[in-house]
Amino acid sequence: MLVLITYDVSTSSVGGTKRLRKAAKVCQNYGQRVQNSVFECIVDSTQFEELKIDLERIIDVEKDSLRFYRLGDNYKTKVTHIGVKETIQLEDPLIF
Repeated sequence: MLVLITYDVSTSSVGGTKRLRKAAKVCQNYGQRVQNSVFECIVDSTQFEELKIDLERIIDVEKDSLRFYRLGDNYKTKVTHIGVKETIQLEDPLIF
């Protein structure tokens, strides 16, 4: 399923910049960045739960925010992109 993850980490507090970097790193392990604090991740239900747990351990619930949007398996008809930053098709083969 495709999951859209957004986060808002307060960098004005001590440790905020470190939490921000850690959250981005965790999300990059599961998907691709599509905007500054927005990631698209194709995961199964087990990976989704692991991802949520990993991010919950990082953020400060008193200062930060996480949002998860589950778009399901038929996401290709639900996502429209307009603009310059093209994204990689996550399910296509990756050639180095």
